[in-house]
Amino acid sequence: MTVKERILATLRGEPTDSLPFVPRLDNWFYAHEETNTLPDEYKHANLREFADDLGVGFHSIVPNFKGWRKGGVKDLHVGLGIYDLELSPWIVKLHNVGITQERKDNGELTVTYDTPRGIIRTKVVYTNEMLREGITLYAHKEHALKEIEDYDALAYIFENAEVIPNYEAFSQYQREYVGDRGVAVALAAMWASAGHYLIKELMGFEDFYLARFDDKEAMDNLVARITPFCDKLFDAAINSPAEVVLSGANYDFNFTTPDLIEDYVVPSLKKQSDKAHTLGKFVATHTDGENTMLLDKYVRAGFDIADSICPKPLTNISLQETRDVFQDKITIWGGVPSTALLTANTTDREFYEIVDETLKAIGKGDHMIMSVADTLPPAADFGRLLYLKKKFEDFGPVTP
Repeated sequence: MTVKERILATLRGEPTDSLPFVPRLDNWFYAHEETNTLPDEYKHANLREFADDLGVGFHSIVPNFKGWRKGGVKDLHVGLGIYDLELSPWIVKLHNVGITQERKDNGELTVTYDTPRGIIRTKVVYTNEMLREGITLYAHKEHALKEIEDYDALAYIFENAEVIPNYEAFSQYQREYVGDRGVAVALAAMWASAGHYLIKELMGFEDFYLARFDDKEAMDNLVARITPFCDKLFDAAINSPAEVVLSGANYDFNFTTPDLIEDYVVPSLKKQSDKAHTLGKFVATHTDGENTMLLDKYVRAGFDIADSICPKPLTNISLQETRDVFQDKITIWGGVPSTALLTANTTDREFYEIVDETLKAIGKGDHMIMSVADTLPPAADFGRLLYLKKKFEDFGPVTP
């Protein structure tokens, strides 16, 4: 079987000839490429060639957030969470809004949106140091929403936004670059719903919860006004050639509380997953945080892939506990905590124990796509990655 065939068979609960191992290598690779510290044999390689040489699947779930679309606005709207990427299945154009920008040498980008309903301003930052540390997303220094008086202006921006399906570059990437090495996942959005969008990109955590407590009706009205825009993003992604769509990311019960997940994530992901399943497609969501009190909600949300499940000791939940809840309802893409590959955090003995516990927890290996979660960190020990590869190869065929 090819890697792609293994992944799709795993999602369908079918037998595979081996345990899929598709680690996310991009942060490690790009950080070492930036600092010219790649091993000599890879100094002139690209990420795909690196994965091919290692003999692992090509991970293509979370996009390259520096892969800007040619002729596009690139990072202009990153303060709104919109990255204008070459491989996005959509292009967003804002109409009837005055836009000005200011860039500083320290990596700061300030954008002002002048609407008939008021002014919205965002400030983000991205530096070479962040790249070297393996950080891919810009950091927010000033969020779009600061007070309830901003709601109308922000809603106006999205009510006047155009979402244009954009499949040519993605189709070529899927066909020619990824091919049978893996599954090219189309990004709907890094938020699962309009409500999730608020806390994920548009507001600070404290501001979000205070505003939700003070006037939930006003916030719900804002969510209703932004929802059509979010629906258009998902529709563009699910109607792309992709077999799998990524919707939503970065849940953690300390920040995205169980009641928020219940209100703003479960219904949306259930609706999206139902739509995907009628088309014979799958939905992934990026569950890389502390999932205490959230696992049962994920099952009810009906999605197919819990991407980047990070078990103990990185979080408080073991892989076995997660498997016990998910059973055959959700496929885990992940399973090995990234800290296990850091010699500064984990001794050799501890590493081998974690690997043994992982192999015990996956049981028959069904509904498991092995990876380092959340990602292979820049300081990871390369020998440990190769050890994982051998252990997963030795696992043998998977029979659910």
